[in-house]
Amino acid sequence: MFALHLLTLLVITLVKAQQQQLLLPGSCSFEFSTCGYTSDPKYATWTVNEEGRFIAADAALMDSKDKAVLLSPELELLDWSCLRMVYQITGKGSLQLHLRPDGENFDYTLWTSEKTSDSWLIASVDLRNMTKPYQLLMEGRPSKGAGNSVAIFEIHIVPGYCIECDFEEHHLCGYNNQWNPNVNWYVGGSLARDPQSDLPDDHTMNNERGHYMYVDSVYAKKFQEVAKLLSPMTTTPMSGCLSFYYKRNQAQGNYFSLLTKDELGHYEELWRPDAYATPNWKLEQVDIKAPHPLEVVFEVAFNSPRGGYVAIDDISFSPEFCHLETEPNFDPSVADCDFEEGFCEYHQERIGGSVWNRVSVKPNVYRVGDHTTGTGSFLLANTRFTSRPGYVGRLHGPVLPGNFKYCLRFHYALHGFMKIDNALALYIYDDNNVAQEKIWTVSATSRDVWTEVDITFQKPMPTKMVFVTICRNFWDCGLVSLDDITVTIGDCRVTAGPLRPPPGQCNFEQGDCGYTQEKRQHRGGWLRIRGQTPTSYTGPKGDHTLGVGHYMYIEASHMLPGHSARLLTTELRGTNSPQCLLFSYHMYGSGTGVLSVFLRRHDNRHRDIRHRDSLLWRRQGEQSISWMRAMIDYECYTKHQIIFEAVRGSSIRSDIAIDDIVFKRGPCKADPGDSIPYSGFSENFNEIEY
Repeated sequence: MFALHLLTLLVITLVKAQQQQLLLPGSCSFEFSTCGYTSDPKYATWTVNEEGRFIAADAALMDSKDKAVLLSPELELLDWSCLRMVYQITGKGSLQLHLRPDGENFDYTLWTSEKTSDSWLIASVDLRNMTKPYQLLMEGRPSKGAGNSVAIFEIHIVPGYCIECDFEEHHLCGYNNQWNPNVNWYVGGSLARDPQSDLPDDHTMNNERGHYMYVDSVYAKKFQEVAKLLSPMTTTPMSGCLSFYYKRNQAQGNYFSLLTKDELGHYEELWRPDAYATPNWKLEQVDIKAPHPLEVVFEVAFNSPRGGYVAIDDISFSPEFCHLETEPNFDPSVADCDFEEGFCEYHQERIGGSVWNRVSVKPNVYRVGDHTTGTGSFLLANTRFTSRPGYVGRLHGPVLPGNFKYCLRFHYALHGFMKIDNALALYIYDDNNVAQEKIWTVSATSRDVWTEVDITFQKPMPTKMVFVTICRNFWDCGLVSLDDITVTIGDCRVTAGPLRPPPGQCNFEQGDCGYTQEKRQHRGGWLRIRGQTPTSYTGPKGDHTLGVGHYMYIEASHMLPGHSARLLTTELRGTNSPQCLLFSYHMYGSGTGVLSVFLRRHDNRHRDIRHRDSLLWRRQGEQSISWMRAMIDYECYTKHQIIFEAVRGSSIRSDIAIDDIVFKRGPCKADPGDSIPYSGFSENFNEIEY
C-alpha cells in the first residue's frame, strides 16, 4: 500500500512539474509575488491578499475611482498560446481583459465578464502569435458599495489553443457541462472508480490514473435525453483541423454529434460518427472554420437507460485542414467595392443601354456627392443613360462559394422619385443566372441621404448578388445611387460594423466614446443628434455612418458669431510610428465658420495649456452639401489628445458636424479628393462627371 501511495505521489509530482515547464511568461499564481504585474497608477490599486494566492480590486479600497487596471510585464509570444485566468466577481462588477500592442494608441478588448459567483470561475482566451511585444491589461470594475470586489486567483499562459484539452487538470481547460436533470458529462478515470464499470481507461496515459469526459445513459428517463459538453468560446478567428479521440459503447441507441454554436445561439452540425460502437479509442479529425467567436459542442442523445456511453479525450487543434477536399478559406473582400477605381468585380447587363454608370460629383451645395469621400465616384442609375423611357438595370456581383454565411453592407441614396416601388432591390442569383430569392427592397426613406443596409444571407450553392433597379416610365423615376459595398463572413449581428466598431473608431452610435468638451467662456457645445439639424439650409440631413444614425454637431442658433466649441478625444498614449486620423465632416450653410483639428501634447513645458495645442488641419466656409472626408498624418511620441474645434460663422446657417472618427497606424493612404481646395462658391454647383 505504501508503495502504491508513493507511486501515486510521484505521478502527481511529475505531472505538476510538466505543467510548470509548459507555463509561458505572463503566468502568475500570486502566491509569493505579482510576477511583474503592476497597477496602473492612474487608477485604483490591485492589492494582494495578506495570505497570498490572489489579487483583488475591492470597492471599499478604491476611494472615488471607478476601476483598477493591472498591467502585465512586456510579453513576446511568437506562437499561438492560450491564457487561462481563474477569477471571481463578488457582488456586482465586471472584469475585462485587453491587449495593448507596442506602438499603438488603443487597447483591444479580448474578453469581458459580468458574471458574479460564490466560487472561482475560469476564463479561456486565445492569444494570437504576434511579431511585436505587447502587454495584457486586466480591468476590474467593482460596483460602488460594500461587498463588491473583483479577484484574480491565477493566470496561466500555455502553448497551443484554448479548445485543446486532455482533461488532466481540475479546471478541464474551461470546458463545461450544460446541466440536465438526468444525463450529464462527467470526469472519468482515476483509481477510485467502480471495478464493475465497463468504462474505459484514459487515452492520454493509457491507464486508470488519467482522466477523460464521458456521458452514460444509466439515468436517462425519457426519449431523447441530451447531454452537451461545451468548449470555451473562441476569441479570435481560427480555422484548421480539430482532432479528438472517442469511445462509444451502444446498447439500444445513442446519437453522438459534433456541432458549433455562435454568439447568437445558432448551432451547425459538423460531424456524426460512422460507427455505432468502438471497442477501442478511435481518432477522429474534423475541419472547422471559426471566423467569429464559436463554441465547440459535443452532444449525445439517448433513447433509453440502455443507450450505453460515449467518452472523449485528448482534443487537439492544428491550423492546417485535415482533409484535402476541404475548401480553403475564402476571402469575401473580392466583392468589396467603393467604385473609386472602376467597377471592381461587378458588371451589368447591357440590354437597352448601360443603366448603371460610374460618376462623380464636384463639391456643391445642391447635389450629394459619393459616400466614401464626398468627392469620389459612385454608381448612378438614370433614364438619361438608356435609349428607352423606362429600364430594368441589373448589376451583377462576383460569384461567392456556397455554405458560407455572408454579411453584406452597402449604401444607397434616392433622388427625385415620385414612387419608390422597384427603385432598388437585391436578389440572390445562382451561377447559372437564375434568380433564387429577393432578399431586400427599398422602403420609405429620406431623399438625398446615403443610407446603410446590412443583410445576412446563406445558400448551399455558389451564388452572386444582383442589384436591380426598375423604371416603368420616365415621370415616376429619379436617380438611384450605390456606393461602398462590403462583404464579410458571418452574421451581421456579430461581425465588426457600425454597431461594433473596433478600437480607435467612433461613430457616436453608442454614445460619445468617452470624448469630453472643454467648457470655457465664449464657447458653445457639441451636441449628439440623429436626423436633420433644426435650422434650414444648413447641417446634414442624416449621419455619415448609417444615414439614420447619430453624429456630433454645433447648433449655430445657440451661439454668437465667433463663439467656438471644443470636443476632446480620450487620452492617447503616443507612439514612435506615424499616426493617421480619418474623419467625416459636414460644412454646409451660407454663414459657415471654421472647423479645426488640434494636437494637444500632455507635457510640462508650457504652463498655459493653450500653448500645447498645435494646428493639424483647418477648413473655412461652406464646403459642400455632402459629407466630406479628411485625412491627417501626424506624429506624437507622448501622451496627447486630439481636439475638434468648430467656430460659429456670421449667421445661424453655420451648423458644422463630424462623424466616423478613425485612428490607425499611419501614414494615411494618399487621397487626392481631400486636397481639392474649395471655397463653396463654385459656379459649377451641379456638375456631374461621367
